[in-house]
Amino acid sequence: MFPTVREVIALDPVRHGEPRVVAGESELDRPVRWVHVAEVPDIATLLRGGELVLTTGIGLPADDEGLRAFIADLAGVGVAGLVVELGRRYTGSVPKVMVAAAERRRLPLVELRRATPFVRITEAVHALIVDAQLTELRATEEIHQRFTELSVEGADPAEVVHQAAELAGCPVVLENLSRQVLAYDTAGDSPELLLDGWEQHSRRIQPAGRTAYDAGWLVTTVGARGQDWGRLLLRWPGAEAPPTRLSILLERAASTLALGRLIRRDAESLERQVHRTLLTVLLDHSRPVDEVALRARALGVPLERHPLVGVVVRHRADDLLAPARLRDLAEAVGQALREASLTGLTSALDELAVGALLALRGDEERALSAFAVALDRVRGAAAPPVIVAAGSRVEELRDARRSLVEARQVADAARHDRRDVPVFRLPHVGVAGLLHLLRDEPRLQTFVERELGGLLAYDAGHPKEQLLGTLRAYLDSGRNKSAAAAATHLSRPALYERLARISRILGVDLDSVESCLSLHVALLALEAVRDSNMKH
Repeated sequence: MFPTVREVIALDPVRHGEPRVVAGESELDRPVRWVHVAEVPDIATLLRGGELVLTTGIGLPADDEGLRAFIADLAGVGVAGLVVELGRRYTGSVPKVMVAAAERRRLPLVELRRATPFVRITEAVHALIVDAQLTELRATEEIHQRFTELSVEGADPAEVVHQAAELAGCPVVLENLSRQVLAYDTAGDSPELLLDGWEQHSRRIQPAGRTAYDAGWLVTTVGARGQDWGRLLLRWPGAEAPPTRLSILLERAASTLALGRLIRRDAESLERQVHRTLLTVLLDHSRPVDEVALRARALGVPLERHPLVGVVVRHRADDLLAPARLRDLAEAVGQALREASLTGLTSALDELAVGALLALRGDEERALSAFAVALDRVRGAAAPPVIVAAGSRVEELRDARRSLVEARQVADAARHDRRDVPVFRLPHVGVAGLLHLLRDEPRLQTFVERELGGLLAYDAGHPKEQLLGTLRAYLDSGRNKSAAAAATHLSRPALYERLARISRILGVDLDSVESCLSLHVALLALEAVRDSNMKH
């Protein structure tokens, strides 16, 4: 935002004085926050740092020690530079002791060999500073306006990241807690150079605070309502920390991303909106259960005094559905409920799935089978196949959330299952499937980081060792060290040494069944997260 000492020297009022840099030339890119005219030796006590000090030298000490102390005091408070006009106190050049002291302190020292009114210099520099501040304010206002529009429009993460990169003129990356890239914009750079080895590179970026600069990247945490789910990173090519404007930009982009995750906009009928609202309320416990029951009964969907079961319908592919396709699927689910003579709330849960909460009046399995048959008939033979999944039966509305969440988990995990199952239930899904479905859950990603973060960070710094593969082979072999050594093509002593190093890094006992079970689950979860990222 501020002009540098080099830029100030290039201004016409300064050039009129025939400036010559006599010390601190390597520091000419220091920013000038203000210009201060001083003719007394103890001026440093009145400064805050970043000032360019102008003086004729008439009030400076006459002795060498005094001049050294004067330079030391200015450097100590962090002034941008010192400009001395020759002619009144010093003729020909400034004292060599000043030059030596300034060079030692790396303080830019400039001579003006021709008399120049200081007021012209201060006016010119202050005009630059004010203009820069106004430019910064306008840029900040544009940032707020742009991201407010994106929030109102419900822009997707890719668009938010693109706008951030465009405003900053720098590459921007959105990642989850497992360091997997969710969206990015290279700002004209090569995607391969930006993303190659991203996870290992990202783990080396460890800023202090929610928004901070580290290792060439400006980073801010993304999350809302106390639940962080990712990081937004902006690559800054400068040698110094990026300007405040970019911190504001990144934080506004992160806020827009967090808000977009909370808000789902869709052109639905009023009745469908109410269905969706009630299902959402059940899932997030934002309203009393009695109020949900009352509103559902007013819609003609009595939920009290009936067993309930959550159902989720989704396509096998992970591609987000266009709003029109999602509405079609939601309408098909609603029509299937009516044709099967079932009662329930039904609505899209997100861009991938449609949910329903069924109020049962007879046999549970018969009702679910009738729904699946009716859904196939409604959608037609030409429609792409879908997964129908159901949660466990519950007796109270207050427990409906558990059944709905379970149905969603089963549906997501079952998309890799090619068996011809009309309705998937929890017994159809194994541990790996459940972890795959929970891959986007921040708590699972936090668990992976807690269990394996130290080892992943070590591997990032030692790419030739890759101890994670050794740990995986050891656990996959049922902790059989001979089998693990064969699988990793290591001698047994080499394997033992690696296992000991893994144990030290993670702080766990690899002979403990409980510790190894926790690590094995974390490895399966990590593979689920990475597999999901590759498919997307």
